[in-house]
Amino acid sequence: MKNWRLFILMMIFLASCGEDEKPLIDTEYPEILVEDDSFPLQCSVIERGTTLEFKAYFSDNVELGSYSLDIHHNFDHHTHSTEVNSCNEDPIKTPVNPLLLIQTFTIPEGLTEYVGTAEIEIPADIDPGDYHFMIRLTDQEGWQTLQGLSIKIE
Repeated sequence: MKNWRLFILMMIFLASCGEDEKPLIDTEYPEILVEDDSFPLQCSVIERGTTLEFKAYFSDNVELGSYSLDIHHNFDHHTHSTEVNSCNEDPIKTPVNPLLLIQTFTIPEGLTEYVGTAEIEIPADIDPGDYHFMIRLTDQEGWQTLQGLSIKIE
């Protein structure tokens, strides 16, 4: 009978261990913060044959994961920009040699804040005109935030 009581007490003790420690469930989107020293900004103009110095600030309530950059033409005036103000657009045209760039960057583990940077070569022989610069930020849970900027490449 004594062993039976000891067994029950041990089971109660083991069952109660860790009840207060619930895993944190991340239900919040990460944030892309475009500050005054970020680049590009909405309506930025970039010269062909130069290097674009990307910079943006990222944050998440639990842990950041990765970010990707996407530059593609907007010669057809499609929209998906997250900016309120619009830019002066060139007339609609057919692309001949447009820039298309998609790059993904891993953010070091365990960070809730990070400054994303990248050097992007803008070829001299691409079509000039209106482009979209898309920033996609993903946290470790898989939540994504998209920031779209309209830029012009001359």
